[in-house]
Amino acid sequence: MPAVVLLPTGKAVTVRTAADLFLDSLGNPNTVRNYGIAVGKTAERIGEGRPFDSVADDELGEALELLWGSSAVNTWNARRGAVLSWTSWCAERGYDGPRVPVWARRLAAPNSETPVRSKMAIDRLIARRDVHLREKTLWRMLYETCARAEEVLGVNIEDLDLAGRRCRVKAKGAQPKARRRGQAREDFVLETVYWDAGTARLLPRLLRGRTRGPVFVTHRRPGPGKVVGPRDVCPDTGLARLSYGQARALLDEHTALGGPGTCWDLHEWRHSSLTHLGEAGASLLMLMAKSRHKKTENVRRYFKPSPEAIAEVTSLLAPGDSKR
Repeated sequence: MPAVVLLPTGKAVTVRTAADLFLDSLGNPNTVRNYGIAVGKTAERIGEGRPFDSVADDELGEALELLWGSSAVNTWNARRGAVLSWTSWCAERGYDGPRVPVWARRLAAPNSETPVRSKMAIDRLIARRDVHLREKTLWRMLYETCARAEEVLGVNIEDLDLAGRRCRVKAKGAQPKARRRGQAREDFVLETVYWDAGTARLLPRLLRGRTRGPVFVTHRRPGPGKVVGPRDVCPDTGLARLSYGQARALLDEHTALGGPGTCWDLHEWRHSSLTHLGEAGASLLMLMAKSRHKKTENVRRYFKPSPEAIAEVTSLLAPGDSKR
């Protein structure tokens, strides 16, 4: 087992040191191998001996483009995701460094469909003993609410109605109540999402007496160079809100199967829950109410029944004497 090396407080680290420390922090051998390819080659491209805080965002993006810009979409997304996890890990520990620029964005695979995970696979993943309570709660809440990851990650404890098993979220494309600059979250029309017993059992354990601040927070305080808004930090513990990139990296770490594109994606929880509700007999209108889609063609893209479900409904067409 590799020795854990602590970052030298108050001292700059090189690109190679930052990469080694990140890779040493990973526990899953498959993740270390896959992430090591992306992080190692990127570090070599931008200069292993350079101070990590001297690398510009665009330099990092250009390195990714030169290394994997012409690769398959899944390869690009996997390598970009690994580098994003690396830079987010360093930033969380207070060491300045580059971030993956906006223009080096994650790509959608052509003609690809977001997979639907079975209920058994979901239950097994959340029940694993090596999964932290924070991730268990987040994944169960995403599945039971059918909400987008950004919506759930943006929830604060003050927004929760634990008794009613619901909370208000700022939805994608939320309409502003007033047209002015600098509007706060409360200036948008909020929507309600609902969860069930699985989330209801986990949430109180996760909060552990906290009454304010983000529901999902990092395990360390933000570094001195990181600017965090007052809504995005817990006033009691000083911990910052868990970001989308960090949440995706955590899911990648626990679901990596050894090759590019094999990890689960945060959006799969929404696809899986809506599909399972549809297979259980929920009507299209009820699915729209649950997912908060405004158009029927949008929610139809989420419903992907399994072959077993299609075979079961096909049995309704059997001759009347087939059961004799």
